Amino acid sequence: MPDPITHCLTLVLPKSDAMQFEKMLGVLPTDRIDILSDNKALDYFDNIQSRLHVIVQELEQAGLVFDYSVQLHKNRRKQLLICDMDSTLIGQECINELADFAGVKDHVSEITERAMRGEIGFEGALRERVALLKDLPTSILQTCFDERISLNDGAKTLAQTMAKHGAKTVIVSGGFTFFSERVARDAGFAHHQANILLNDGTLLTGEVENPILGREAKQAALEYHSENVGGPLQAVAIGDGANDLAMIKAAGLGIAYYAKPAVAAAAHCAINHSDLTTALYFQGFKDAEFA
Repeated sequence: MPDPITHCLTLVLPKSDAMQFEKMLGVLPTDRIDILSDNKALDYFDNIQSRLHVIVQELEQAGLVFDYSVQLHKNRRKQLLICDMDSTLIGQECINELADFAGVKDHVSEITERAMRGEIGFEGALRERVALLKDLPTSILQTCFDERISLNDGAKTLAQTMAKHGAKTVIVSGGFTFFSERVARDAGFAHHQANILLNDGTLLTGEVENPILGREAKQAALEYHSENVGGPLQAVAIGDGANDLAMIKAAGLGIAYYAKPAVAAAAHCAINHSDLTTALYFQGFKDAEFA
């Protein structure tokens, strides 16, 4: 390559598409490309960051739909994966699904949406929603998990590939440990943190154990879990809601996943069209390296 490599533009199509990929290649000088996934993902290198943003604009003007990241080429592969759970690793908000069993899903979902947008405080919103679950049988938690909760596409591959290459994997959730424990097990995360729903052995009490894990606690978790891997800059953090903002901004690679507008605006990059394996492509992983 004629110029020193300093920056990398990663481009990821929503799915493998030979025609769209060829169209993408037509905009890029071929001597600066590394294919990450056939007909789906590639890295393009340059020594001037602003040129990469111009290329993104050209691709958008050409009508292409894609996810992308622009970052320094060095140290892209992170040593810590730290992820939100609800609406990130899984396709649901667990508290909304529990509220359905209590007959208050519409009301709780409205509060959840406002909290995730940052319009109301997370801790107060969580207490208000949990209070509406009072007297729900604890047995409903397992029923809810079995019948309602599903991993998002790419979640398992993301966690297991990062672990395969030596990274620490952590779920940090404003949801509940009952669910984070099971999602961690099913996806392949080594650690999980979340809030604890209190019960009397048979029924939920309508309370959550203190302290509540919210925005500040997520950032603290990032700092704690990254201590022995080189600090927050060695982490990739992924989330969708306002309580993920501090964690996403502090990480070396902060990714907004189908996120609320304020989160997408603050993140280093976003996944809006593809699945969670895109977080691997953003770090320069190729399909052959996936777990």
